[in-house]
Amino acid sequence: MTSDKIPAPAVARASAVLDLLARTNSPMSLAELAKTLQLPKSSLHGLCVTLEQLNLITRLDGGQMALGPHVMMWANAFMARLDITQEFFASWDDMRILPEETITLSVRDGAEVVYIACRNGKHPLGLTFHAGMRLPAVYAATGLAMLSTLPDASVRKLMNSVPGGWPAPLTERGARDTTALIAELQQIRQRQYSTDIEGVREGMYCFGAPVFDSHHPEAVAGVAVSIRSLEISPDLEARAGQAIRKLADRLSQRLGAWHDR
Repeated sequence: MTSDKIPAPAVARASAVLDLLARTNSPMSLAELAKTLQLPKSSLHGLCVTLEQLNLITRLDGGQMALGPHVMMWANAFMARLDITQEFFASWDDMRILPEETITLSVRDGAEVVYIACRNGKHPLGLTFHAGMRLPAVYAATGLAMLSTLPDASVRKLMNSVPGGWPAPLTERGARDTTALIAELQQIRQRQYSTDIEGVREGMYCFGAPVFDSHHPEAVAGVAVSIRSLEISPDLEARAGQAIRKLADRLSQRLGAWHDR
């Protein structure tokens, strides 16, 4: 924790509690929160009481804490501001390309991606995407697509700041250090879409592309289509890459991105 280096340490501690509950996606006791965040239980107790009164966390019967209903209001407001979730589904349906496959829309939160809209396809992948799900950006197609829009120096700085070091692998595939990651991002920039080849789940290939708005040089979101590896062929990969690139361009245009990007 570095909350003592910012103007409002209490806000930083509250944010850290909410972030931890969101990442673990399971209730935690006060002792578990204190140990993970390296904060004294005495000060953390008062903070959690306040968060509970604000409905930002909920205390369960066993005393453990989970995210509260007020957080969902913020999430809904964020998604409404983005105003691209419905456009995301409608545009994919309108394109009529790979209509039975899984599609996802996510945003980047540091070195992770957070899924904000998902439609799981008819072909089982062994993994069910859902809104609020988090994955390491270095393994997910949407994460790689978004990271490819950052300068290499920013990528190095980001990965060097990841708590606990390099994200734990999800499979035997995927980059294992920053050098390999940057080499992969350079290929994505040339190809104009990203590929997750069984980096998140064995037997699953994902193809992603970044979404831009009119205010930021880096991507504000990422889209991806996921396909079972047994169906993959060079032709299907090309179709999937082109389709997801087209979808990303449509959403970027919807958000006012420059046409000549």
